Amino acid sequence: MRHAETVTFGGSGLDRAGELRADPAALADAAADPAARTILLWQGKPLISKTRPAALLRVPLDHPALADAAASPVFLGREDGAPRFAHDLSGWTPVDIDNAQLGAFLDPSEQHHPAFAPNEVFAELRRIMTWLTPRDAELAATAKAIFGWHESHRFCARCGAASDMGQGGWQRICPTCGAHHFPRTDPVVIMLITHGNSVLMGRSPGWPEGMFSLLAGFVEPGETLEAAVRREVFEEAGVRVGAVDYLSSQPWPFPASLMFGCRGIATSREITIDPVEIEAAMWVSREEMMHIFAGEHPTILPARKGAIAHFLLENWLADTLD
Repeated sequence: MRHAETVTFGGSGLDRAGELRADPAALADAAADPAARTILLWQGKPLISKTRPAALLRVPLDHPALADAAASPVFLGREDGAPRFAHDLSGWTPVDIDNAQLGAFLDPSEQHHPAFAPNEVFAELRRIMTWLTPRDAELAATAKAIFGWHESHRFCARCGAASDMGQGGWQRICPTCGAHHFPRTDPVVIMLITHGNSVLMGRSPGWPEGMFSLLAGFVEPGETLEAAVRREVFEEAGVRVGAVDYLSSQPWPFPASLMFGCRGIATSREITIDPVEIEAAMWVSREEMMHIFAGEHPTILPARKGAIAHFLLENWLADTLD
């Protein structure tokens, strides 16, 4: 496995057992397997044991909490030969919920279901992603993304009728017109753009104070990754880019992106931002970035651990990009 595959949410080698998805009898047998376990999510938050080292909980399929499950489970695959599922408990209403914190950039709130121990809580994946093992992170990201897709694609895109979950959660089928719909993943390029000894950094409106990251943007229909890199950097910062190379990818279930980490060599240095897209951009030298990563910079915070931006910048500093 390449070093580039060790990015958060990737590299665990989960057996997704796709051959079972279209076989209802095989899925029923998997659910009846005494070794089968399921992970639970509430409004996209996975259930974890937060006692360090934190872990994604796997519970039996007869656990009493599943009485609150809102829909059919998703079949995630096999882990060490044992079936793994995911259930959505978003229909359950926690006691004393703080709606002001839900959906925040790094939602600090935790929800405790009465069927679990006090240290077993639902927590925002963006906040706890670096606490988890690669396998736990992949399972949680997969479940969050697939349930998010079901929530936003309940109706047939062809005729508008309500559709049904199929193939163990990996398809939606329209009973009216017979159309089949599959989970959507949106390709996004995120760019390590360098000019000499400096890297291009920017920030979006509404980000926490001091937060800067690499520029990023969605790939448009009919566009290559390389073309998307050049277009997005010029649109957002007015910088021209020449050679572009692919480095690494990261599933990013917020809500359903696949981040393509790319390296680009700038052929111009002058910055002219698009204020609709970003509110600031700057060139940061390698030496200054080392101070940022050490937490010693007076105004700029390091990129968030777990995000591919942090991974790319860290390896740029260490000369370990491959």
